[in-house]
Amino acid sequence: MVPAPEKPSEFPPPAGGSRAGRGDQSDLRRDRLLAFLRAEAARLGFSACGIAAPDAIPDAPARLDAFLAEGRQGDMDWLAEKRDWRADPRRLWPEVRSIVLLGMNYGPEGDALATLAQRGAGNISVYARHRDYHDVVKGKLKLLAAALLARARELGAEGAVKVFVDTAPVMEKPLAYAAGLGWQGKHTNLVSRDFGSWLFLGSIFTTLALPPDAPEADHCGNCRACLDACPTGALDAPYQIDARLCISYLTIEAKGQIPRELRQKIGNRIYGCDDCLAVCPWNKFAQQAHEAKLQARTDFVAPPLEKLAAMDEAEFRAFFASSPVKRIGHARFLRNVLVAIGNSGDLGLAPLAEARLDHISPDVRGIAAWALSRLLPRQKFERLAEKRRAEEQDADVGAEWDAAVEGRT
Repeated sequence: MVPAPEKPSEFPPPAGGSRAGRGDQSDLRRDRLLAFLRAEAARLGFSACGIAAPDAIPDAPARLDAFLAEGRQGDMDWLAEKRDWRADPRRLWPEVRSIVLLGMNYGPEGDALATLAQRGAGNISVYARHRDYHDVVKGKLKLLAAALLARARELGAEGAVKVFVDTAPVMEKPLAYAAGLGWQGKHTNLVSRDFGSWLFLGSIFTTLALPPDAPEADHCGNCRACLDACPTGALDAPYQIDARLCISYLTIEAKGQIPRELRQKIGNRIYGCDDCLAVCPWNKFAQQAHEAKLQARTDFVAPPLEKLAAMDEAEFRAFFASSPVKRIGHARFLRNVLVAIGNSGDLGLAPLAEARLDHISPDVRGIAAWALSRLLPRQKFERLAEKRRAEEQDADVGAEWDAAVEGRT
């Protein structure tokens, strides 16, 4: 972060000349800076660029409060932490005068949902099939922010910047709407007229005074494709989501065990879910990602469950070294893979589930029991359950065995 000047900077008028002439010159230099910003953003690979004022999202705090009051955030306690900072960007940085919002296209090649039919493979969300977008986007944001300050200096203005990508208390989607990058669709994610649902967002906070762009209109109309596509009913009303039911939340953020009533609905999704994004009609304008680091790795597209379930922690960390998947940890990853194995209908995968009955994590042992209840013949499963239930010391895992046996009788 570049230190902020004592006072937020303006574009000073040149010496001499009339007051009107000075204003014209100041506006001209600001226009030149804006043109440079947009051109440089495009050169660095950003697909969309817009500017919002720090006070551009006055309604967002109330929506956040309602979401939190109903407990829809589940285990995501960080949403309530620093809530005031999320509600007003000036709480995060009092000196900010303008917020530059950037979008980077990560559109997939082909049908994002095609691998859902491959029951013996794991489905990884499109956004995680390549290098971690946090690293890619933040690196380019830093380059753009530095170039912006250098060009402003050439034009006679001093400023400071801070860059954020998803990990700070910044409400990127409402700000991106305010900056004209798109609108928040009925699935609560940003939709672009040019790139559909596939935009990574990042922001540059700056002390430079830049004119804001006009917000984008909502173009969802009467469409409810995303609501109807949600496998678990997490989108229980237009523009509302209950994270506790969302497969992305369940496979990435949720601590502990996945509720039994939702496991079959998860299918083979082992990290995230793209259903509501992929069915959006605005994706007819979407393009495949051009950024090389956001091209899908072939081994991240429908990796075999047999391979994933057999990974130890070191193999897991090595395989997903550059991917956001690594962040959930090996035990949570195995939990997700075992859900997919339980939904696979493939008896040949049962030995992999049985091998995880001795795992140190109760969540892994419990979901392994559930998976075996779905795969093994009834009598074989009941014999295994009787033996394992007597040996199990964890009450929650014991309850999983009891529920699995009851579900088979």
